[in-house]
Amino acid sequence: MGSTGSCLNLEKTRHFLNCLDLRRDFVTMNPMGLKISTIVDDKVWKEFKKLSDETHQSLSGMLSEALQDYVNRKRLRPVFLKHLKNSMDENEELGRLLAK
Repeated sequence: MGSTGSCLNLEKTRHFLNCLDLRRDFVTMNPMGLKISTIVDDKVWKEFKKLSDETHQSLSGMLSEALQDYVNRKRLRPVFLKHLKNSMDENEELGRLLAK
């Protein structure tokens, strides 16, 4: 086991999520959670599995964390942009004065 895998590399899991083929998902109920089946890029899956081995984390735990991170990122960005636009609109006059 490599010593470089002491923490989860979220960039690799984000890349993994971007490679999921969501058009071919299959989901079943399980008392412990959902069991999913999907098509994943082979290279990405091997990287994800290797990271799991290096960090001694379960694939399901890492996948759940990666999915939650992905959902949070997708939901946060539109909210952030809305607040940024509102702030810029509210401070438009101040921006003009500072630009002079």
